[in-house]
Amino acid sequence: MKHFFALAALGVTLIAGSAAHAFCGFYVARADTKLFNQASQVVLVRDGNRTVLTMANDYQGDAEDFAVVIPVPTVLEREQINVAEPTLIEHLDAYTSPRLVEYHDPDPCARIDYLADRAVASEAMPRAGAMRMQQKAGEFGVTIDAEYTVGEYDILILSADDSKGLVTWLTQNGYRLPDGAEPVVNSYLRQGLKFFVAKVNLEEQAALGYRYLRPIQVAFESPRFSLPIRLGTVNAKGKQDLYVYALTRTGRVETANYRTVRIPSNVEIPEYVADEFGSFYQAMFAKALNRENDRAVFLEYAWDMAWCDPCAADPLTRKELSNLGVFWLGEGDPRRLTNSPAQNVFVTRLHLRYDGKTFPADLRFQETGDRSNFQGRYVVRRAFTGDTNCAAGEAYRKSLVDRREREAQQLASLTGWPLADILEQMPADVTPEEDEPWWRRLWGRG
Repeated sequence: MKHFFALAALGVTLIAGSAAHAFCGFYVARADTKLFNQASQVVLVRDGNRTVLTMANDYQGDAEDFAVVIPVPTVLEREQINVAEPTLIEHLDAYTSPRLVEYHDPDPCARIDYLADRAVASEAMPRAGAMRMQQKAGEFGVTIDAEYTVGEYDILILSADDSKGLVTWLTQNGYRLPDGAEPVVNSYLRQGLKFFVAKVNLEEQAALGYRYLRPIQVAFESPRFSLPIRLGTVNAKGKQDLYVYALTRTGRVETANYRTVRIPSNVEIPEYVADEFGSFYQAMFAKALNRENDRAVFLEYAWDMAWCDPCAADPLTRKELSNLGVFWLGEGDPRRLTNSPAQNVFVTRLHLRYDGKTFPADLRFQETGDRSNFQGRYVVRRAFTGDTNCAAGEAYRKSLVDRREREAQQLASLTGWPLADILEQMPADVTPEEDEPWWRRLWGRG
């Protein structure tokens, strides 16, 4: 029996790259999608009514048991379907991931304007072919509008008179649908949508030599700027994480039917968190979800790809963006036909954790004219450990006590971790050197 996998069951496991140098500091970690299990990834390229959808999957099991069913607005021609390389989404994930940045305090006794240096650093912060069915589709009110083989996938485009007939036909042809799928299927049929069905063609996969399932891409026109997720909720075992990367030339994308909330950002946290950034981000995301009653979509990144300040990974090249479906590059400007990293593309990264209760409706999006930049960014400041035997050094040592207390409080607030546990893992307070006997400060006389 072919297992049924809806859009929400798609995702990909990524490998984090090495730390990269950054302006005024170092990126030492990033919160890429590998931190979260059952994480689906979708790239949405949108301009006007034109959409290119790229869907990655992290299916574990025999390829012959894989199948995906996705509502689409129209019958797709062969040229509207493509298979991409997973490295495209890996790169996009690395480029947009929330990240930890590290700074090192300068020597407070050096002959520099320390306060001016801190101000500069502070300004930098915010910144399918032949699928041969034995059953006659017409007996169930099902029409096979098109069938193709694309890469290693056999593709069907189906329409139906009613959901019962479609579900029965899919089941009898080897697709095991989850309980509760029929009402959702019926709602899509009432909207006049078709169904894109893909399964792995084992012979084609062997001939191509791929040992993994590559992302599927579809291109279509529709006034609806949306993403169907409800089939995934009836198929899932618990809540799932979904990452949406929206690429436009207008500006930031947000959800129109759910709240879009910025992830907490630009917060200084204790030094030891650099060694457990993944645990920190997971706890912080869970706490942010709880504050929003599990019903918000979180903005993790929004940036103009024409520049970086700085980049956690190299910007996507024109070729990579074109392979993701960005079709407007080079329009009206011959200079943009080059492979320059500066591209007329605005990228938005959205992250949600959902089930059928918290997100009962498909995601609807809207483009905004907002091109202001935002990134999930967390700062570790390494204390200076050399000789501080000067007036400025004494003031610096005193400031570290307040700074570390503030960092601990902020970490507890972001994650819900007990403050006492945080303080235990932080270095002892740096106290000023004794200039007078200790007992003179007893009983309030200090």
